[in-house]
Amino acid sequence: MLLFLISLVLTIQSHSYHKSKIVNSTNFITGGIYGWKYGINNYFGLKSKNERLLAENERLRNLISTYSIDTTSNTHFTDSTRFLAPYTFIKGNVYKNDYSKIDNYILIDKGTKDGIMIDMGVITDQGIVGIVEGTSENYARVISILNSNSKINAGLKKSNQYGSLIWNGNDPNIVQLETIPRQAILQKGDTIITNGRSTIFPKGIGIGTILDYRLDKSQSYYLIDVQLFNDMTDIGFVYAIQSNNAAEIKKIESPNE
Repeated sequence: MLLFLISLVLTIQSHSYHKSKIVNSTNFITGGIYGWKYGINNYFGLKSKNERLLAENERLRNLISTYSIDTTSNTHFTDSTRFLAPYTFIKGNVYKNDYSKIDNYILIDKGTKDGIMIDMGVITDQGIVGIVEGTSENYARVISILNSNSKINAGLKKSNQYGSLIWNGNDPNIVQLETIPRQAILQKGDTIITNGRSTIFPKGIGIGTILDYRLDKSQSYYLIDVQLFNDMTDIGFVYAIQSNNAAEIKKIESPNE
């Protein structure tokens, strides 16, 4: 058996035909093993994915009920569903998600032909993700909240006090909320949301909870660490948000432009 194995190895090494057959067979077996492993991992991940989808369906049903849509009709919602104004939600899949750099971006598989435009807010069922920065016909580039150039209006759920959401470049699941006045009453665990003071995000989109807070150097404002609802290292699908009243709002805000 030993001599047979030695002769087999020598035959494979000296004949390209035999060598290519062995390589092809090895690739076939290796591919099958990885495919089997992927299938098992995907199967055991179905429970958490289904739970998220159920939570999203519940949220959307509540949203539909809020806008008094007749859910008993035969209307079928699509990936681009108009909720009786003032917003349109367009579902997209994430093709690329950076989170390990100081300036991170996300690529989604929806573009101008799907209604995606620059300055549209991007969210998941868990919370905000970023803002569309660039578009092509089929794709869009999103500036992530994990980007040193990102600055989003956000505030406390329990009051009307708000500030700017930024990222210090450290933990991808912790961002910072600055310029919250020291008069604000804060507690760890308080919820941070979008405050609706722009045409990018509707008011009330979840961002995260207060992890820690401290006064800045001027002792006039708080700097708050916010634990994100989203796991920014694991984003599979998103919703881009179009404000159907954005043009009118911008026009009335800047009448001379």
